[in-house]
Amino acid sequence: MPPLSDLPLWAWPVLFAVGLVAGTVDAIAGGGGLITLPTLLGFGLPAPAALATSKLQGVFGSGAAAWGFTRRGAVDLRECRLGFALSALGAVGGAVALRSVDPQFLGTLIPWLLGAIVIYMVFRPRLGETSRHHRMEPAPFYVLFGLGLGFYDGFFGPGVGSFWTIAFVTVLGHDFVRAAGHTKVMNFASNLAALAFFAAAGAVHWLPGLAMGAGQLVGGRLGARLALQRGARFVRPIFLGMAALVALKLIYTSLGRR
Repeated sequence: MPPLSDLPLWAWPVLFAVGLVAGTVDAIAGGGGLITLPTLLGFGLPAPAALATSKLQGVFGSGAAAWGFTRRGAVDLRECRLGFALSALGAVGGAVALRSVDPQFLGTLIPWLLGAIVIYMVFRPRLGETSRHHRMEPAPFYVLFGLGLGFYDGFFGPGVGSFWTIAFVTVLGHDFVRAAGHTKVMNFASNLAALAFFAAAGAVHWLPGLAMGAGQLVGGRLGARLALQRGARFVRPIFLGMAALVALKLIYTSLGRR
């Protein structure tokens, strides 16, 4: 495989296109990592470098989507301040832990948990179509999920957007559109914090990450616009489909290690 600075010319528009598609899908329903990580691995990055570079391109997509949702009034940034800070803090903790702990046990547990949640939501067909009363106040919600899911994103990552969306829908009572918008704010926080850590460690490949990030920038805004225009009934089936794909991909990977 050639050094990443010497990729052929055709590789750069491919990276951009992959970022565009992944950013669009991720803004609507999460699961963009199913597209970006295999692409980075396919271009020759070892797994740790692919994860670090994925955080770089993910910053562009999550940031663009978060801005798109915020501009249309789907996100309350004042409510998100505590969650943003704690998600970033948790992500740094997860990235630090990644250097000393094997994440394989999470790779075994998480897909089955995610799959069970998807099945539960399939049998609750109206859940998330409209906003409803919350089951937890925002402050303790963000302490619990900000630190927990932020740590998970820095340490392992796949499916974190799905878990955030599920948490916003089932615990804070958001509809799927508001949940998607707030999820992107939390994703942006954990991506940014983990990126800072990985960049300091010299693990990020900047040129491929920036090429993919340019596509994510466009895709994130496009996905947010589609979600806002089409509403929760459009987002819900795409979210369930992507969450199921993430779970199946992780189960397949986990079984393949045995």
